[in-house]
Amino acid sequence: MGRQVMTNAPSRRTFLKTGAAAGGLMLSFSLAGRGVAAEELAPLNAYVRIGADGLVTIVSKNPEIGQGVRTMLPMLIAEELDVDWKNVRIEQALNDPDTYGRQFAGGSMATPLHYDQLRQVGAAGRAMLVAAAAADWGVAAADCATEPGVVVHKASGRRADYGALAAKAAKLAPPDLKTVPLKDPKAYRIIGKPTPQYDTRAIVTGEPLFGIDVRRPGMLFATYEKAPVFGAKVASADLAAAKAVKGVKDAFIVEGGDDLSGLLPGVAVVADSWWAARKARDRLNIQWTDHPTSAQSTESIARRAAELTAAPPQRTLRADGDVEGALKAAAKTVRADYFYPFIHHATLEPQNCTVEVKDGKVEIWAPTQNPEPGRQLVAKTLGVAPGDITIHMIRCGGGFGRRLANDYMVEAAWIARQAGAPVQLIWTREDDTRHGFYRPAGFHRLEGGVDASGAVTAWRDHFVSFGEGAEFARSAGMSPTEFPARFTPNYRLDVSTMPLGIPTGPLRAPGSNAIAFVVQSFIDELAHAAGADPVAFRLRLLGDKGEVGESGRGGYNAQRMAGVLRLVAEKSGWGKTSLPKGTGMGVAFHFSHLGYFAEVVQARVDAEGAVKVEKVWVGADVGRQIINPFGAINQVQGSVIDGLSEALGQEITIERGAVVQGNYDDFPLIRIDAAPPVDVHFLTTDYPPTGLGEPALPPVVPALCNAIFAATGKRIRRLPIDASQLKQA
Repeated sequence: MGRQVMTNAPSRRTFLKTGAAAGGLMLSFSLAGRGVAAEELAPLNAYVRIGADGLVTIVSKNPEIGQGVRTMLPMLIAEELDVDWKNVRIEQALNDPDTYGRQFAGGSMATPLHYDQLRQVGAAGRAMLVAAAAADWGVAAADCATEPGVVVHKASGRRADYGALAAKAAKLAPPDLKTVPLKDPKAYRIIGKPTPQYDTRAIVTGEPLFGIDVRRPGMLFATYEKAPVFGAKVASADLAAAKAVKGVKDAFIVEGGDDLSGLLPGVAVVADSWWAARKARDRLNIQWTDHPTSAQSTESIARRAAELTAAPPQRTLRADGDVEGALKAAAKTVRADYFYPFIHHATLEPQNCTVEVKDGKVEIWAPTQNPEPGRQLVAKTLGVAPGDITIHMIRCGGGFGRRLANDYMVEAAWIARQAGAPVQLIWTREDDTRHGFYRPAGFHRLEGGVDASGAVTAWRDHFVSFGEGAEFARSAGMSPTEFPARFTPNYRLDVSTMPLGIPTGPLRAPGSNAIAFVVQSFIDELAHAAGADPVAFRLRLLGDKGEVGESGRGGYNAQRMAGVLRLVAEKSGWGKTSLPKGTGMGVAFHFSHLGYFAEVVQARVDAEGAVKVEKVWVGADVGRQIINPFGAINQVQGSVIDGLSEALGQEITIERGAVVQGNYDDFPLIRIDAAPPVDVHFLTTDYPPTGLGEPALPPVVPALCNAIFAATGKRIRRLPIDASQLKQA
């Protein structure tokens, strides 16, 4: 039996409330994290109502951004409550930290934070319904059982529907969540069964679901133009020209501030249609003040990175053994420079928000991943009490980390207050592309050595990134425990940073989405230098260690990683497949967000250097239980496609402090005809279930680059992949 990597036992902040609700039973499971720091990820909550008609309403507490959490979390409750899924109705919770604790979508944390607690909520409800029936029948609760939606007493054959018992159950004291019995997983009827997403039909039939679909009585539409250079102020604008456009209600300058995550300076246009506001915006002729960030560009950043790479590092994050001596003693050494660019989230639904400000109250309809910080930002900026702000969490048309920021929310709130009417702010695609929080670029100079037997004996990485002093810019850091730290006797991670005026932030699998490319590509280079098979080389590097480091925080289980590596090698036919010229297979693995993933890519490179990904195999270990196989496979396949998209063509470049790219023509997403089959295999291990929204992405990028090397003999050390560098001479 494997050792658990994290525990989910309820704390003393956990409590269960019951009450009558329209003649039925209402359970409110609260794990509100009052007094708990946000970074501790205080447990969250959910609640369930059972009507007299037997229908069960389960509230989904976290934002839905396409990851399937609106279906998955209620499945946990419904399973232990023992109801028929077809009788379940799902509602989206309001943002309510007093009741629910922190509500957010990020870090692939929904499963590890809620798997135990929400099952306990369902089990508590089931126990109360059983107790109510047993009292009616004058029998012991232990002699009763449940079938979906029904309590049964097998000895007498008596049966009672949940709906008939709900009002009586509501009067009973709830059981202790710590001791309530849970089902044997072998008895699961809902967990582990492929279940369509709750709102799939609404999506494919075009029902209004998303933030951009919200409508309010008397609602106006707004656009908001900010400076191309982040944080620059408005020098002048032709407001009269904008107001002259038919349908325009107002146009005004917003002074804003200098917090790149808050309300930045700009010009708002409010109209009775979004198109009228958009046309008027084109007439503003805005002049912007000078700003220091205008001195930064892709070229200037690269020059400074080259200077820092050549100079002694500013600081050292980790130093094990004697790297210099090991490199000198190595049978073979490899040195290489790697680069990855800034990347944008490119959500299909651009940023938008609807706000109504009335009688000192603010009501917000927002597709946000992180509503509570948005509430606090609006409260601070508008000078209203947080308790006077209501946030409706609307389904997001993609998030990927971008909607963890709430800049669009505070913009909409400010505009709505000044307009004196409900306002829906919608960004243009160009706004969205040029005003993001980008995955930071990064530069790595790597040196490694192998001995005569092919074992890795030395690894040194001089990582050049962004930040000031000892602080990295957002999402621009690297952990001192990043593999192969602790698996190489002589390991050194040095860092140098430079200031940056471009806003950065988390992108799906933050940090890992770039670092895996560097680490796993360089491991492949060392394998080639050693004359070793890439899979065998990696297995040797993992060795026979178990878990290294502290469990759950910085811990790394080598045997779990070896397990998925062997699995994906087997499923892909690694080493047993004869491939035509110009076609290769590459492998990589990475641990992130508590998930262990190994992936193999088969790719073909034609004479012109064009890359065609033919197939991807994925081996995954996220613990003992896949909650919803449909959702799990979708998340893994989507992550792989996302990673391929990044590797094959995505790059944000900067000129004079402004983003160059503006739309999907110069920041492309992979098209369906280029999307390969993705064959997903889960390795079940006896560890707590963990999340799937992110950890499948990082390995696919280096696996593709390693496949290209296998096909062409040319290394990819710079992203995105440049077909011109692969063209045959």
